[in-house]
Amino acid sequence: MNAVEITFAGQRLHALGTGALWWPERRLLCVSDLHLGKSERVARRGGPTLPPYDIRDTLNRLATDLTATAATTVICLGDSFDDLQATHALEISDRLQITAMQAGRQWIWIEGNHDPGPVDLGGEHRTEWSSGPLTFRHIAQDPAWGEISGHYHPKVSVRVRGRSISRPAFLIDDQRLILPAYGTYTGGLRSTDTALSDLLQSDAQAILTGPHPQLIPMPRQNC
Repeated sequence: MNAVEITFAGQRLHALGTGALWWPERRLLCVSDLHLGKSERVARRGGPTLPPYDIRDTLNRLATDLTATAATTVICLGDSFDDLQATHALEISDRLQITAMQAGRQWIWIEGNHDPGPVDLGGEHRTEWSSGPLTFRHIAQDPAWGEISGHYHPKVSVRVRGRSISRPAFLIDDQRLILPAYGTYTGGLRSTDTALSDLLQSDAQAILTGPHPQLIPMPRQNC
């Protein structure tokens, strides 16, 4: 399993190279910002036509992570759908795949700003959810200690052999942990943006996703 092991709020967690977060003690897998149906929503609103493979790709990657971890609890940390109408546009095969992944598992949909209400796809629907010292919600709030959130789609740019590489990234300090977007076709907000740098402490770190996830100091504008 390609992952960086971290300790957060006294808990041993694994930041997977896929962008998922694994909590072995609770057999819990957390993903954020799937944005299922983005290509359909963009086309519906008159935007450019995108290849309609985002749902299948996102769900297949999630299924692979579930198989690798044997998770018994899954938390989708908000903005699981690009909007509520996108849930009605799901193909039957996509609905069946979601149902199959939910079988035998506790599945929690956290409310996001793109999907502010429940969806008719099984599982539980919460504004936030807590387990032990950790609280899972879509958007970072105060108080923050032990908070795991998403929303911002953080990414980090680094220079490798003279060229800049940008990857989705986890951001973490001793108060909060922000997950990258898991979904295909999701953009990102650089860690140097004040929306993120103001949220996290000066000693915050970033974990770059990809085949070889890497822990580095969180890049900031003044670095």
